[in-house]
Order: sequence, then C-alpha cells, then structure tokens
Amino acid sequence: MINLTINGKSHSVDVEPDTPLLWVIRDTIGMTGTKYGCGIAQCGSCTVHIDGAATRSCGMTVGDAAGKKITTIEGLADNGVLTKVQQAWVEHDVPQCGYCQSGMIMAVSALLKEKPKPTDADINEAITNICRCGTFQQVRLAIHAAAKA
Repeated sequence: MINLTINGKSHSVDVEPDTPLLWVIRDTIGMTGTKYGCGIAQCGSCTVHIDGAATRSCGMTVGDAAGKKITTIEGLADNGVLTKVQQAWVEHDVPQCGYCQSGMIMAVSALLKEKPKPTDADINEAITNICRCGTFQQVRLAIHAAAKA
C-alpha cells in the first residue's frame, strides 16, 4: 500500500510504485478534475501541486509522490469559495472547451504564489500549458487580474 495525502486527506492505494500519479488520482481515487492530455508531461492538462510546486502528474510516479502534499483542482477552493485565480477565470470567460483549464489554473496558481505580480515574461516562462482552443489572451488577462485582486 502506498500512502498519499491529496487535498489534505489521506489515501492508501494498492498500486505499483511506478504507476503514474495521474492514473491513481483519476482511476483509483476517483478525482477526475485532473485531465489526461498527452501522457508525456508536455501539455500540462494533468498539472497538480506537489508540495506547492506545479507538477505534471502524468510524468510523476505514485511512489515518488508518496509522503508529499498533493493538491488537485478539487482542493483549490476553500469551502466552496473560489480562489482569486478561479474567480478571474470566471470573470474573464477564459474556458472554451475547458479541457485544459484545470491544469492551467493549477499552473497559474503556483506561479502567483511564487511571483504575486508576474510580468508577461514571467508568464511566458512559467505557463507552458497548451490550450488547443487558443485562449492564451484570456489566460493572460485573467492572470493579471488575479495578480491585482
């Protein structure tokens, strides 16, 4: 059994240690907000926080995640109150299809924790998530709005 702490709750899972964390989050635990996109840690749809850092969960094994604090999109809001990033997403009508948005929100939340007032260069460097709908301009507006909130 591997013990994980996800969104402040303990989970014991009976999986091989080399199982991708994404599959454990989605298929074993049943939290489906974190999405599968590419499976090679390139697109960012599967982004979660590991000890506060944005991490692509398809590229991390569950064995490597054991003992770390894992936060998924389901654990971001506090008692149903949206974070400033989530609120900016709503106010700036960012999602189109929405598939990549949970990973994008997780990446942006980690960026703003590290750099509360990011420049466009900071955003370009840190937010490498891919949105096939091309909502990058709305994402940038929402990031700056969240930074001002």
